[in-house]
Amino acid sequence: MSTPAHLAPRPPAFGSTRADLWLQVLLVLGVSLGASALYALLSLAEHLARGPLSEAQATMNPPLSLQPLFDLLRQLTGIALDLVPVLLALYLLAGSAGALGTVRRRIGLDARMPLPDLGLGTVLFLLMGLGTLALYGAGRALGVTAEVSTSGLAEHWWTVPVLLLSALRHALVEEVVVVAFLADRLTRIGWSWPVVLVVTALFRGSYHLYQGIGPFLGNVVMGLVFAELYRRTGRVMPLVVAHFLLDAVGFLGAARFLG
Repeated sequence: MSTPAHLAPRPPAFGSTRADLWLQVLLVLGVSLGASALYALLSLAEHLARGPLSEAQATMNPPLSLQPLFDLLRQLTGIALDLVPVLLALYLLAGSAGALGTVRRRIGLDARMPLPDLGLGTVLFLLMGLGTLALYGAGRALGVTAEVSTSGLAEHWWTVPVLLLSALRHALVEEVVVVAFLADRLTRIGWSWPVVLVVTALFRGSYHLYQGIGPFLGNVVMGLVFAELYRRTGRVMPLVVAHFLLDAVGFLGAARFLG
């Protein structure tokens, strides 16, 4: 006699097993920051093979075409495609397209608390910004940090908007993937919070290794602070605000703000 359908053993829910969770982590990182970490390690090795890190140069936001129009189109295309892993991470956290709004509220990627988010994000920006500058300067003085150029773009009417979009791109990718998604999946796999905290912070530093040891250490500290704040507040938005401000100021430079 066959077993009635409603009494038959049911397979585990999608994404609920450890194997599923690990595969999700590998897939999301493989199309985003995991790939960046591998390239950063290769860049660091190449810098060291050529000579001292103090003589190396690292350029963020390089031009993608000699023709301004196609440079603009390539920059915008790259930013849009880089946001796909963010959507993938949110989708995997949600489990369905219909639950995307719910998961955004659950991780605090929404506008329910604009003033607290902006206030905490600004404080983080000031603290992390000062720390980043100090570690970069120390790293340059010790010869273990490359000379970093935050923008290689020429001056066009679209340069500032593209740099701001690039800053937003980095903020969303790093905070959603590394903090909200990775911390969630690793804790569900069974890792303790202290281990998750250290691993995610080291991972954040790893994809900045192409800049040298100073930026690596600065981002590890940033990872520790950001992940712990997310654990305590349950909101990723202040981290996005802080990260956006850090990158926006870095990309645009003091000269643009001062006219």
